[in-house]
Amino acid sequence: QVHLVESGGGLVQPGGSLRVSCAASGTIFSINDMGWYRQPLGKRRELVATITSGGSSKYADSVKGRFTISRDNAKKTVYLEMNSLKPEDTDVYYCNALIKSTPTSTYFNFWGRGTQVTVSS
Repeated sequence: QVHLVESGGGLVQPGGSLRVSCAASGTIFSINDMGWYRQPLGKRRELVATITSGGSSKYADSVKGRFTISRDNAKKTVYLEMNSLKPEDTDVYYCNALIKSTPTSTYFNFWGRGTQVTVSS
């Protein structure tokens, strides 16, 4: 069993900052890419940012320069630092990770349950 648990969401004013975290637990041999996604109402889930096990990252155009993704491999945790937040950043943010449970298994795609981020005055 593998679990991804997000934390750190909440209410913040426009222009403010927030950091969300996602910790992986369970039977884990290796974690490949980790990332954050969000799903606007009525739309498909969209990529916010991803980071490889080596630390290479990529971002959606809408968050470049404002959001920073990072990870602590020893803690099996990925973070998303969000600055200069806008009302349109309001959404449920989902953690994602490619995880291998044993040396011989393949990587499976796991999702957290999401954490709500609300940007409003």
